[in-house]
Amino acid sequence: MRALSLIVLLSAFAIPVAGCGGDDDNGGGGSSSGGSTTKESSSGGGGGGGGQTLKLTADPGGALKFDKSSLTAKAGKVTIEMDNPSSLPHSIEVEGKGMELKGDIVTKGGASKVSGTLKPGDYEFYCPVDGHKAAGMKGTLTVN
Repeated sequence: MRALSLIVLLSAFAIPVAGCGGDDDNGGGGSSSGGSTTKESSSGGGGGGGGQTLKLTADPGGALKFDKSSLTAKAGKVTIEMDNPSSLPHSIEVEGKGMELKGDIVTKGGASKVSGTLKPGDYEFYCPVDGHKAAGMKGTLTVN
């Protein structure tokens, strides 16, 4: 059921975005050596351009934590990029307000990235790799 909802949201977002064109920031997903891609989801229409990019880093020593446990952003398009200097695989996922944004699982040297149009409120970000969230690899994203 959750997967079906995500597919419907992605489809609803892809149609208006496909017609926008001309917004290639050369940050595209997927072909860098880290193997990262951006998956977008939106519970509302567009907001045009710009947006914010927030940075996270997994603990380089292998502890199951990020370098930050809280992030703050303005409402609108928000991208979170998580660098992984650890030998353990990690990813970034954001949930809240009916949204679920999922990044790719990456290994040492890779970056996992999610992007979406967020409304004001609190969201949870975490590493969805088995056991990592439960061990404390999570935090709160506050959108104003």
